[in-house]
Amino acid sequence: MTWIVATLYKFVRLPDCAEMQARLLAHCESEGVKGTLLLAQEGVNGTIAGTRSGIDSVLAWLKQDPRLADLEPKESMAKHPPFERMKVRLKKEIVTMGLPEVDPNVQVGVYVSPADWNRIISDPEVVVIDARNQYEVHIGTFQAAQNPNIQSFRQFPDYVRTSLDPSKQKQVALFCTGGIRCEKASSFMLNQGFEAVYHLKGGILKYLEDVPEAESLWQGECFVFDQRVAVRHRLEPGTYDLCRSCGQPISEADKALPQYEAGISCPHCFNRLTPQKRTRQEERRKQFERAYPQNRSE
Repeated sequence: MTWIVATLYKFVRLPDCAEMQARLLAHCESEGVKGTLLLAQEGVNGTIAGTRSGIDSVLAWLKQDPRLADLEPKESMAKHPPFERMKVRLKKEIVTMGLPEVDPNVQVGVYVSPADWNRIISDPEVVVIDARNQYEVHIGTFQAAQNPNIQSFRQFPDYVRTSLDPSKQKQVALFCTGGIRCEKASSFMLNQGFEAVYHLKGGILKYLEDVPEAESLWQGECFVFDQRVAVRHRLEPGTYDLCRSCGQPISEADKALPQYEAGISCPHCFNRLTPQKRTRQEERRKQFERAYPQNRSE
């Protein structure tokens, strides 16, 4: 079976999000769809996977709400189920920056289509910034992009305040996985006085889907938040696995190192492995192998 994976988000006023939660979860479960959807008063965000008919049904359910009628989900395919269960969670923010005054429903930067992105980031007057976390940047990014070296999106505002100057960096181009973090990042930067803030519409995923590899300025792979771990051009599965101890993406080279033990540790977390954690991870490895026998030889 081929699983359809749909990633979606929209900043829109949803004051009744708490009332939507149970009904949305019930509909997803009735269609056999799995994944995670976040609901907040500022909008909806998440990734779900299921059959073609199941995904179509859930998307139709969402779009019957006039506020979500123009949702633009991005789709890809997976050979194995990317998620174990379905969750619909209520949150204060659908992507956490920790600054409630930053509201993409009020203002955002200029959307740039994948077709125009190369031209924008090739302009020497434009500062290109990867708005993702360090472990994501590590496995792939755009040529000449600045790496903020952040561990979570909450740290992005501090990076801007300490490393950038709106009087000097007048034009900024932001990108992230699917576009949602750049909505908030661009809104924040406009509030900080930056003159022109561009962001990649649909994110890296849409760029990899639309732009031919021969014309691409992307280098490496793109981390995704499901069991595919990473994707390449045309959204084909990447080469990375996920360390089930610390959640970091790991390459074949990482797995050849002595610090790597499948399901137990990797070079990123080996120095934090205690006897107690080893015992917990060994039990989780057994559970994982029972749930995903195809990955038993990892």
